Amino acid sequence: MPTATPAKKKAQRPGKERVLVEFSESLLKRTDEAARQLEKNRSELIRTAVERLLDGLEKQKFDAELAVAYTANASMNLAIAEEFAPVDREGL
Repeated sequence: MPTATPAKKKAQRPGKERVLVEFSESLLKRTDEAARQLEKNRSELIRTAVERLLDGLEKQKFDAELAVAYTANASMNLAIAEEFAPVDREGL
């Protein structure tokens, strides 16, 4: 009885890992069309899109944390501004 031969793996670049992503037929067509228009290959387009999404999520998280910090320090910041208001008016 013949033994199964494992599938040959394509050589991967160091630091890269191949992933399998399932797209609907219509999404794949749109992706390929966008890649053609941007003169990129499909993988490059998908990597760029994921990177932009993740960067956007990180920015949203940072902005939310910054808003919480500003809110937490609002009364202190107002007190400091009021304390220096006379000095600010001296220059006018």
